[in-house]
Amino acid sequence: MTFQVRQIALKSNGEEIVRPTTVEGDELLIGRDSACAVHLPDLAVDPRHARAMLRGDGTLLVESLGEQPFEADGRSTTRRTVDLAVGAELGFGGHRIAVSRDGESGAAVLTVRRVEAVSESAEDIDLGTAFTLKGLLPGKRSSAWAFAALMLLAFLVAPIWSYATYQPLAMQKDARRPAGVHGDTAWSSGKLSLAHHNLENDCQACHTKAFVAVTDNACLTCHKEDAHSHIPDGARLLRARGEPQGVARFTQAVATAFNRPQGRCAGCHTEHEGAGAMPATRQQFCTDCHDGLRTRLPDSKLDDAADFGTAHPQFRPSLIAAVAPGGKPVFAQVRWAPGLKEANGLKFTHAQHLSHSNGVAQMVRRRPGRFAADDALGCQDCHKAEAGGARFKPVVMEEACESCHSLTFDEVGGTFRTLRHGEPEQVVADLRAFYRGGAPARPATLSGLGRRIPGDAARAASAADYARAVHFYPVRGDQAVAEVFGQGGMCADCHVITRGGGAATNGFAVQPVAQNTRYYHVGWFDHADHRKSDCATCHTAAKSSNDARDLLVPGLDGPGGCRSCHVGENGAKLTSAHVTDPVKSDCAMCHAYHMDADGPTGGKPWKPAEQRKSQGIVATAEANRPRRVALAR
Repeated sequence: MTFQVRQIALKSNGEEIVRPTTVEGDELLIGRDSACAVHLPDLAVDPRHARAMLRGDGTLLVESLGEQPFEADGRSTTRRTVDLAVGAELGFGGHRIAVSRDGESGAAVLTVRRVEAVSESAEDIDLGTAFTLKGLLPGKRSSAWAFAALMLLAFLVAPIWSYATYQPLAMQKDARRPAGVHGDTAWSSGKLSLAHHNLENDCQACHTKAFVAVTDNACLTCHKEDAHSHIPDGARLLRARGEPQGVARFTQAVATAFNRPQGRCAGCHTEHEGAGAMPATRQQFCTDCHDGLRTRLPDSKLDDAADFGTAHPQFRPSLIAAVAPGGKPVFAQVRWAPGLKEANGLKFTHAQHLSHSNGVAQMVRRRPGRFAADDALGCQDCHKAEAGGARFKPVVMEEACESCHSLTFDEVGGTFRTLRHGEPEQVVADLRAFYRGGAPARPATLSGLGRRIPGDAARAASAADYARAVHFYPVRGDQAVAEVFGQGGMCADCHVITRGGGAATNGFAVQPVAQNTRYYHVGWFDHADHRKSDCATCHTAAKSSNDARDLLVPGLDGPGGCRSCHVGENGAKLTSAHVTDPVKSDCAMCHAYHMDADGPTGGKPWKPAEQRKSQGIVATAEANRPRRVALAR
């Protein structure tokens, strides 16, 4: 069964507007409630006044749901059966409903029309204004002008007056605004960060001129030591960014017109973004210049760089090219490539010490509890992290090597005498003194109880032999020196020995040793952030390296390369590396902007407090320069 409800409304010119609605079902409700199929907005009508039900004989039964009656063909009733073929007119308050049958579909048609402008039960009150305050409030036009004036007063006049009143405080040292409400705070776009929280009520400290954007001079008033220009030539910096195009060009023109030129500190270091730590610099601030830099500045020595995962130049580590006679390493920055070597002065092999099957591993198994693992040496047995965990300390022979590579040469009363590591002259002197300060063991034939051939001739021969040994005994000191420094000696096992030394070292010279503690000075790498990873994950060639000069630091791609995990800020997957656990990596993760290389954190990029806490990062005060490890203790 179907009902067709037709709501008829009149325009101001008397023209009718018909809004038809189809209601499926055998019955429908009539009432003031908006949920009723026939909605009659009249106070004389109950919310659920009546119900109309279709019968199988083609008639329509209309009955009241309460005690309130309705009109049927001019007569008041609470129940009426209507023959759809004949039709009827029902009255509910000021509305009339004509009931009929549709000639084509045979559906019941209810045509609703309002015939009275005002319901008698509403006490002559128009429903359109019965529940409004329209008659008690000013008109729309006067209200609009009043509110416009109020906005100008509150957000233009009051801020200007407040700023002008306190602006002279900017020229007074340690002057601050008094506590209270200040009109110009209405212009603030947000709370200051924790770094500038003490300037919350001191707007004029940064905004020194009305309607002029914050200048670099205002920033450098406080940031004298920890801020500097990215490059000395500001005009060159703007050329590196290039001319904006399209909407950006229009935006720049508007910004310039309102005293907001390009290249300011505030262009990257935005404020009023929340009462927390300043967010890390977004990648866009770097790529605006470095993406396509060679096109805009052909004379630049920097390679183009954009997202780390897709467009980053190969690393350029600083390697030890040579070691000066005084022991100072000479560094050279080269492009990373497989097979790079550096001159560190050692003959150490990682493969031999990390093996699980050679004599080194057997020695570890015979000394359980002495090393981190019980089957072979591990990286952590020799390499110790600094206090902050960012880098590793230089390997010290007495701590990492001497337990296996002993320098003991004599024992006196249970105390062992050891050659001094790193002091070749002292080693030679100790060996010579050892052989000069004593004598060969006395022959048994010269003792009182010794058995010898009878006669003084045999006794004299033994005495002559002993005297000869005593005379030549010091010469064995030079032989011992040759054995220590020569091929197969305890020094030659690890160090490069030449014959270019002086008399103090008996002609031997030990090449100075230098250990590189930081290979990448432009970028920052923190071992503390990777403490859950195994060393061999990145240093993949360590277990197979048979040359101490091998560069075991990974590069950008390939086995152990940084792109094996770090996929850039946009999280792009690489085709040259299988990324199992992608890590989003923006520029600020590895590159510092203002921090000097020799600063308190050694060039460590700044990170928000919550990120430092989550990654367990601890600041370290170690300098970033590679340190020379002398042979001395």
